[in-house]
Amino acid sequence: MEKPYKKILVKELPIRLGQFLKLADLVQDGFEARIKIQEGQVMVNGLLETRRGKKLFPLDTVTVDGKTLIVGESEDL
Repeated sequence: MEKPYKKILVKELPIRLGQFLKLADLVQDGFEARIKIQEGQVMVNGLLETRRGKKLFPLDTVTVDGKTLIVGESEDL
């Protein structure tokens, strides 16, 4: 059974939403991230987010295309 979420480990926090989407391979570049965010396709902690520069911290959740990801902190990357 697949988990309803996936943890994405980030070395340097906070990370901006657009950068996180690229890191998580949900978009190919910043332009695609900007479009998804501006079109209202991205939620952060259950709320619609339209700012690409929104800062994310450990345990924040990001939902895109029905996939929910958790921001995780990693010191070993």
